[in-house]
Amino acid sequence: MSKLFITDTILRDAHQSQAATRMKIEDMIPALELLDKVGYWSVECWGGATFDSCMRFLNEDPWERLRTIKKHMPNTKLQMLFRGQNILGYKHYADDVVEAFCKKSIENGIDVVRVFDALNDPRNLEAAIKFVKQYGGMCEAAISYTTSPVHNEDYFVRLACDLEKMGADTICIKDMANLLLPYDAYSLVKKLKENVGVPIHLHTHNTAGTGDMTNLMAAQAGVDIVDCALSPMANGTSNPSTESLVATLKGTERDTGLDLEVLSQAAKHFRNVATELKERGDLDPKVLNVDANTLLYQVPGGMLSNLISQLKQNNAEDKYYDVLAEVPRVREDFGYPPLVTPTSQIVGTQAVLNVLAGERYKMITKESKALLRGEYGQLPAPVNEEVRKKAIGDDEVITVRPADLLEPELEKYKKEAGDLIKCEEDVLSYALFPQVASGFLANRNKPSVKEESSDEVRTLYVQF
Repeated sequence: MSKLFITDTILRDAHQSQAATRMKIEDMIPALELLDKVGYWSVECWGGATFDSCMRFLNEDPWERLRTIKKHMPNTKLQMLFRGQNILGYKHYADDVVEAFCKKSIENGIDVVRVFDALNDPRNLEAAIKFVKQYGGMCEAAISYTTSPVHNEDYFVRLACDLEKMGADTICIKDMANLLLPYDAYSLVKKLKENVGVPIHLHTHNTAGTGDMTNLMAAQAGVDIVDCALSPMANGTSNPSTESLVATLKGTERDTGLDLEVLSQAAKHFRNVATELKERGDLDPKVLNVDANTLLYQVPGGMLSNLISQLKQNNAEDKYYDVLAEVPRVREDFGYPPLVTPTSQIVGTQAVLNVLAGERYKMITKESKALLRGEYGQLPAPVNEEVRKKAIGDDEVITVRPADLLEPELEKYKKEAGDLIKCEEDVLSYALFPQVASGFLANRNKPSVKEESSDEVRTLYVQF
């Protein structure tokens, strides 16, 4: 076996899982050139919830963030997380929007696009895989790992084979809730290596405290790449520590070749960032703990921090474990979807409502209704028909690829946004998050000081 490659998630999933995606670009810039020297297979820095959070909470243009990172990291592949037909939003978009987003992401600096579908419906990955490849990106198609009566090893191997046939350059086992136990990881990776010809990439977390062991067993089984996070924002609901795995494999046949001294220097910077996030109240200590109940609730890290945030807003933090217990019940009613964005948010929010209302499904979100109607694709198992009837009445359930029912919509978004739009990227920002982008773009386009004509001085914009 050859050396094990590492993708570091410090610029995306690490702070999404621990600090609700609140790391700012100024928190990143001082360490970017150092990260570029490490020798990672890639650095995950964009996609997921970063796009929304940039505009909603940080007054940042997500496209400008990407360009800035690329400028400081020219030698490292930049990776993003892309939700298939959902792109980075929470509904299905027409194929023309998917195409435009793939094109502009790659133009602005993304090299590797990890695409996944929350339901593991391959039809929802067709357009993303096609357009990532068409515009010169590397497409990493992911299988969303979960456990249920319908999810087993053969299911995941068949899915991986289908994704390879569709054009995937690599296959990712996306274990977002740290449900893949070490010996199961060894077995699954072995099976995949026997049946799939492209590299296998493992993504896990340390929510249940087994992530390091899962990575190690996967390495023993021949996995090609694993995701880790620099130690200041590793573990708990985040990913296992980069430095720990590098040290563990040093001198073995899977030696990563990464320098612990360089990693230590980068970690020093992010230790200060983590401290600042805690002081700002963005990093809740709960997410740093090991919670083996994850194996029962199947709640991924990003979902946990969102649930905590929702309960805080409703002054109901004491209902935390009641909500966690409700999550698997909702999931079974909804046909056992894997809990990953957007289904994690849909199931999680519905669980919160069920608990806070004191009656199950007294209030049903429009997203829950859409999921049960088939707007997100084929659910893995039969749903609770009583719940579906309560949610959608006699509405017809969609059985075709949902995007086939959508007319091209990019021009519609362009017209809607009107004068807010200054470039093609703005159209996409608006398409994904109309309300958030409208406020952000309006403020961005309104200079608070006299504009400077010099290329070296950027206009200052009003803060929210």
